[in-house]
Amino acid sequence: MARGPHPADVTLTPEERTALQRYARRPKTAQALALRARIVLACAERPAVPHGVLAAELGVTRQTVGKWRERFAAKRLDGLLDEPRVGAPRTITDAQIEEVVRLTLETAPADGAPWSTRGMAKRAGMSQTAVSRIWRAFALAPQRVELFKLSKDPQFIEKVRDIVGLYLDPPERALLLAVDEKTQIPAREPTAPIVPMRPGQVERHTHDYIRHGTTDLFAALDVRAGTVIGETHRRHRSTEFRHFLDTIDRNTPAELDVHLILDNAGIHKTPLIQRWLVKRPRFHVHFTPTSASWLNLVECWFSILQRRALAHGVHRSTYALEQALRRYIATTNEHPKPFVWAKTADEILASVARFCQRTSASHH
Repeated sequence: MARGPHPADVTLTPEERTALQRYARRPKTAQALALRARIVLACAERPAVPHGVLAAELGVTRQTVGKWRERFAAKRLDGLLDEPRVGAPRTITDAQIEEVVRLTLETAPADGAPWSTRGMAKRAGMSQTAVSRIWRAFALAPQRVELFKLSKDPQFIEKVRDIVGLYLDPPERALLLAVDEKTQIPAREPTAPIVPMRPGQVERHTHDYIRHGTTDLFAALDVRAGTVIGETHRRHRSTEFRHFLDTIDRNTPAELDVHLILDNAGIHKTPLIQRWLVKRPRFHVHFTPTSASWLNLVECWFSILQRRALAHGVHRSTYALEQALRRYIATTNEHPKPFVWAKTADEILASVARFCQRTSASHH
């Protein structure tokens, strides 16, 4: 019977055995290196066992076992490392990368505008593509700005703990409704017909439009169920808000308490609304801190509504717009998805504290 070449002898020194065991067991070791270490250890411990048997036990091919056995026999531990790949040598040094990052963070162009890749390339003496890659690697985007506003509510901490506590541990035998209004929703149509999407071309609208009036959407999101109670009004006053509260009252089981999460809009605090609440003790109001609408989960639903139903919609009258809003709410209620709050009050307050420290430090 023809036989192949005899497998290379694998005899380990104590130092090599210790190193291989460390490679194979350490969770942070690259998985490829860990597997190669296990192959060599198996070959050393059972030199007479055929490669096919070891391969089956290790979940690799016989050729893989033979490859790393031979590599170790020839180069020892260095043979288990990946060989340098063929390719063009690196042309940008670490110092150049550091300089681009420093210039991006600490300087600005003479005209006061944000850095562009073209401007930074000229300033740093490298290609625009190289600057773009460095910015992506370090998540730098000088052209982007995000707005923020810190709440000055003296009861900020208490209100955050109250509302987040409701989200994370809703009261038994009660409904938790996040309530707000999306105001001045425009009914509009482009000044020319829409060019529909086709392969290689996105849908096209004219930049200007014909305005056909506006409407206000009052919405109450059932946080646990994901359903929405909604109605539209042409005006945004406490009278309309009281009408919406009547709608909530009619559409919720009378035996359940109702906890309403509201912002600090004036129409939510008028004597008309206060008298309505006094007459209905099953309703409990929880106000978000000032300038903290992000605590009201209905804002998340409004954002989804804007992207899915309003951004691409064409409505030639307020009536058509209101019909579209009702259809969207009905579709939402047919396939509701509960909104899940993830962060605790302590995590939120710690994050706000860190942000305040960063903004304070930026002025010094």
